[in-house]
Amino acid sequence: MNSPGPHPRVDGAAWAPPLILGPSLGTSLAVWEPQVPALARHHRVIRWDLPGHGSAPASLIPAAGATIADLGRLVLNLADYLSIDRFAYAGISLGGAIGSWLAVHHPERVGSLALVCSSAHFGEPRAWHERAALVRKEGTEQLATSAAGRWFTPGFTGGAALVEDQRAADPGAYTACCDALAAFDLRADLHRITAPTLVIAGREDRATPLAHARELADGIPGAALTEIAGAAHLAGVEQPEHVTAALLGHLPGSTGATVRRAVLGDAHVDRATDRTTRFTAPFQDFITRYAWGEIWTRPGLDRRTRSCVTLTALVAGGHHEELAMHVRAALRNGLTPDEIGEVLLQTAVYCGVPAANAAFAVADRTLREEEN
Repeated sequence: MNSPGPHPRVDGAAWAPPLILGPSLGTSLAVWEPQVPALARHHRVIRWDLPGHGSAPASLIPAAGATIADLGRLVLNLADYLSIDRFAYAGISLGGAIGSWLAVHHPERVGSLALVCSSAHFGEPRAWHERAALVRKEGTEQLATSAAGRWFTPGFTGGAALVEDQRAADPGAYTACCDALAAFDLRADLHRITAPTLVIAGREDRATPLAHARELADGIPGAALTEIAGAAHLAGVEQPEHVTAALLGHLPGSTGATVRRAVLGDAHVDRATDRTTRFTAPFQDFITRYAWGEIWTRPGLDRRTRSCVTLTALVAGGHHEELAMHVRAALRNGLTPDEIGEVLLQTAVYCGVPAANAAFAVADRTLREEEN
């Protein structure tokens, strides 16, 4: 069996269910670094570089006439090389397009799919051909200079290493990937995707705006959509906890304990675990299996919606200590403070003004604590 190119980066136990992560154009496999520690607790995480990016040779992709299918076959070759028959797949932007192609044309290989800031069609081909022509003529320096503005919201200061990945990308391979994106249009085939699918979108993403994510979610049967506030195109870098929580809730093999930690945070769960006694242990086991393993993992509602429902129920019941905990959880699930305020205003009508008044006091105190 021939190696598919450079050795992939693999994290997690060899016996764990495989999860292949696809990068975005202009970055390296490091774009997934914020998610790897949490994902590798429950999966065999396999990352790879696009041709001419990171450590991957440019020769892996045709210099002319490259397609998403060419890149998809690299993923299949990689899986075969690692003796992986069926895998979960998550991809960012171009990496997501590759995952969509795999799910349409090789459904027997893809057990679960997550598309992060991606699209079924990345705009008019002309723009990609113009970008390719620019890189052929001048290299990647100009793109590196403007990368932060394309990838992140104004004011975000992280991601410098990824900008350097853009600068170091092989111009020929980069333009081949541009050609592949120019020719890509999977809109008519989205209905053929049968893998359970999560679409994740950055609300301030200008490269693949929310309309692209909604088109994916509407076109793929049963797909769920999670919108990440305060994030642009590389949402997993800018809002890593929110993206990680969404992925953990979607991927197979995520247990109730995993989801509980993703939503409430390690610090809270660790404190609860430390306080567990022989008397309270059965209840802790029950709540982890039932609430977090059965309800919060169901595919019918995304986590943002579940947070809205939970906040409302806690206000109605007057459970203020739990309310503070779930205000923090709502932030982790992607709600903004303004959206939490809207939920509480709604409770004033249906739960009563005194209940909402107390809830606003709890939420205001909690949000102030989170700011500090």
